[in-house]
Amino acid sequence: MALQQVILVRHGQSEGNVAAETAMRDGLERIDVPARDPDVELSETGRQQASAVGHWLSELTDGERPGIVWTSPYRRARQTGEIALEQAEMELDFKVDERLRDRDMGITDMLTGAGIRKQYPEEAERREWIGKFYYRPPGGESWADVAGRVRAVLADLAQERHEIALVTAHDVVNLLFCYVAEGLDEEAVLERSRTNGLKNAAICRLVRDEDSPTGWRVTDYNLDEHLRREDVEVTDQPGAADAVGEGSDERGDDA
Repeated sequence: MALQQVILVRHGQSEGNVAAETAMRDGLERIDVPARDPDVELSETGRQQASAVGHWLSELTDGERPGIVWTSPYRRARQTGEIALEQAEMELDFKVDERLRDRDMGITDMLTGAGIRKQYPEEAERREWIGKFYYRPPGGESWADVAGRVRAVLADLAQERHEIALVTAHDVVNLLFCYVAEGLDEEAVLERSRTNGLKNAAICRLVRDEDSPTGWRVTDYNLDEHLRREDVEVTDQPGAADAVGEGSDERGDDA
């Protein structure tokens, strides 16, 4: 039987999330990330969050459990899946797909909104004019570019022989999975990002629906009860990517 469901998990809090929050809190121009983006690891809190995802998986019935994991190649995303499966005592194959990686920020990588406005004022102006969804920093990607990656992955996932797949990826990637599945427009997805952005280790669920124009339906979005049940800190933190502010909104995409 073909794939019927996708469980999306944003990675747990990373060391990059912590560094970005510190930089923005202190008004710094540069984010002191501990490693290149693909190598950023989970913080201790992030590991606890990933373990809570594992508890959630262990409580699923046999018919609700995933049969394979598709993961971003970035270490924090794969660690989240590995810790969760170990906690759930589940052994699944991992399929690493570079299309699930975090958004590439090009020349603005590792800069806060203040840093971008200081070093690349013309880029800050261009982004304000074009808008967050379609703005592509030099050498980087727009949200629309990432949405194209997501559409390609979702088409391939639809051919998966397992009925349920677990996807461990990043904030903007998972948000855009829901954008594609629900057929949202630019305004709607940006509003969701501002008002209901994905928490670290939050869970979303997509279900095949032949009556839907997209062929998919979002049945769960931004679930965090598993974190609260395990008394794990719930975090919704900016990342070292896309930290250009929109007015008072300085929330980054991910890290």
